[in-house]
Amino acid sequence: MTYTPIIILGLLLLGALGYWLALKQRHIDMWIGSYYFPADRPVETDQSDEPIDLFIAICDHYEPGRDGTSKEVGISLVDRWVHEYPKMFDQFRDVQGRVPQHTFFFPQDEYEPEYLDRLKKLCDAGYGDVDVHLHHESDAAEQLREKLNEFRETLYHRHGLLRRDPVTNEIVYGFIHGNWALCNSRPDGYCCGVNEEITILRETGCYADFTMPSAPSNTQTSTINSIYYATDYPGKTKSHDTGQLAAVGVTPPAESLLMIQGPLVPSWSPPKWGIFPRIENGDLHGTRPPSIDRLKLWIKANVHLQGKPNWKFIKLHTHGCKEGNIDMLLGNQMQQFHQQLASFAQQNPNIRYHYVTAWEMALLVKQAEQNKTGDPKALTFGLV
Repeated sequence: MTYTPIIILGLLLLGALGYWLALKQRHIDMWIGSYYFPADRPVETDQSDEPIDLFIAICDHYEPGRDGTSKEVGISLVDRWVHEYPKMFDQFRDVQGRVPQHTFFFPQDEYEPEYLDRLKKLCDAGYGDVDVHLHHESDAAEQLREKLNEFRETLYHRHGLLRRDPVTNEIVYGFIHGNWALCNSRPDGYCCGVNEEITILRETGCYADFTMPSAPSNTQTSTINSIYYATDYPGKTKSHDTGQLAAVGVTPPAESLLMIQGPLVPSWSPPKWGIFPRIENGDLHGTRPPSIDRLKLWIKANVHLQGKPNWKFIKLHTHGCKEGNIDMLLGNQMQQFHQQLASFAQQNPNIRYHYVTAWEMALLVKQAEQNKTGDPKALTFGLV
């Protein structure tokens, strides 16, 4: 059988359409163009005569009461973190001599004082920090504002958590939105309901949002692998889809919220079914533990401030109380990653890695914006 050029062209077009529809099923179409054609930012290459500093923050959607888990079971999960984390990771040190840091984004909707009192002990011992997570549905703007203000005050005054901004003295918090639906970004409107969320977060003391990336969710922004400032657009959902990139020596726009994204890149090793890219989104999952191969993709994502390409921000996420994840995060696979990370740095002497909390990551952004970059090997974070 012979095929005319028109038939061949038709088959190719059908194949391309089928391929594109398959990508759309996982919402890859929402960001893949931004990855290959980053029109929103100039291409910046590493400065080869300077070290490359990796700032690694693990941001945990920490939900001990998820899926109706009893309080007794929830306490046992928190106790496991408090008792096992120091034993597992105290042997590891970054270039500054710090142990691995873990930021527990605790959900307002699962608040139990016993959970936070326990986490406070772990944080005071130098192993991490607590910030704010929230699942909410069909909220009004003032309801959301009240929730965030009350939870912020409770964490600070009842538990001695969070911190004050070193400039304004305001109690501040980092934020991750539950179900990825920041700024009412789900097309069906579920899991949020507040179009003005960026403004409310900023006005209630949010120093930065760490929700993204959300791929393969349909809440994913077209802006990827970026540190930027989002501004609320009245009446519009997903105001954080775009914004002004953070840059050395550049003042952020007024009334904007700092967005620190994690890595989001296509992974072709191996491709799914031999033809589709897998999604590397920085999720530390029981079936996808951290590895040096993944680290190389996180570095390739090149999340940095404009004008400071040698500072790589690697914001990872996980659900640390989820069955399967907790065994990996508090087990041999996580220990092996820290061992491999040390070996990787020894084999690549131009690379220095730093364990940081979410708050410290935001402070680094502010220092770079003000040209106070210095030598990260000797940075002190000035926590208050």
